Amino acid sequence: MDRLDAMKVFVTALDEGSLAAAGRRLRHSPAAVTRAIAALETYVGTKLLHRTTRAIKLTEAGEHYLETCRRVLAELDEASAQAAGERSAPRGVLTLTAPLAAGARLFRPVVDAFLQTQPAVQARLLLLDRTVNIVDEGIDVALRIAHLPDSSLIAVRVGEVRRMVCASPAYLKGKSKIASPADLAQHDIIALGDTAQNSTWAFPAGPGSKRLRKVKLQPRLFINTVEGAIGSVVEGHGIARALSYQVQQEIRAGRLVPLLEEYEPPVLPVHLIVPSGRLTVAKVRAFVDFAVPRLRATFAERGGVDRGRKRARSG
Repeated sequence: MDRLDAMKVFVTALDEGSLAAAGRRLRHSPAAVTRAIAALETYVGTKLLHRTTRAIKLTEAGEHYLETCRRVLAELDEASAQAAGERSAPRGVLTLTAPLAAGARLFRPVVDAFLQTQPAVQARLLLLDRTVNIVDEGIDVALRIAHLPDSSLIAVRVGEVRRMVCASPAYLKGKSKIASPADLAQHDIIALGDTAQNSTWAFPAGPGSKRLRKVKLQPRLFINTVEGAIGSVVEGHGIARALSYQVQQEIRAGRLVPLLEEYEPPVLPVHLIVPSGRLTVAKVRAFVDFAVPRLRATFAERGGVDRGRKRARSG
């Protein structure tokens, strides 16, 4: 087995979760899979995997080498697709990534629908709340909700979202009025994430100032999932900040109302991004052509909430 085949075994083992599963997928014997991993470890001069009878786990060196393998294999796929020409049918494994909540709610249905139209394509969807280096990690297409830095990546805008402060009508009943960001300090706050990063909320600068308005808060609850935070807010336990697509259904149903709309930060753009050159690969081109109009329609419908549709009344 040559080194490229051994790299495929290594990557497949991590994707499938075990050496045995990699062997079944690649139609290699258990002995051949074991030899491939051993050959790679001999070549790089260090252990890549911790192996038990039930599971495998990357060593620190293995983590770095996995990124390299994914990049090399993706570049080979790209070269092969280019040599075959753009008219070749989409096929192979399409690797995608998106933020956890947006990926589960909005991106995953598009991926499912695409796979129904392309029987020769498999998808590997990574839902991660961290910035992925899409080149180093062998990603074909990524969904990003953020302002993008200048780079060689191809970016296609598919929508925008707002960052909103929300509470339930039950919570606001009888509470002191929330007329400015500073008033939030007197209320129960539900923060998404860790304590250090989410105890201060920033708002756009006021008239005649260039400095952000920052409000130091003492949240009553820190929670690590969007669904958990929104559930707590809907049940009347406090105020949270979320992206518009995350609370759109609750606002339109009247279970939540937006607060401080006049103090909202500028919208965040949503893009599909693709490494330079990958659009010539049939499976990537096909997915982008399929996904862009559907994501634009989705974010037009669910990415925003009409301003002024629901106004909070408190105090």
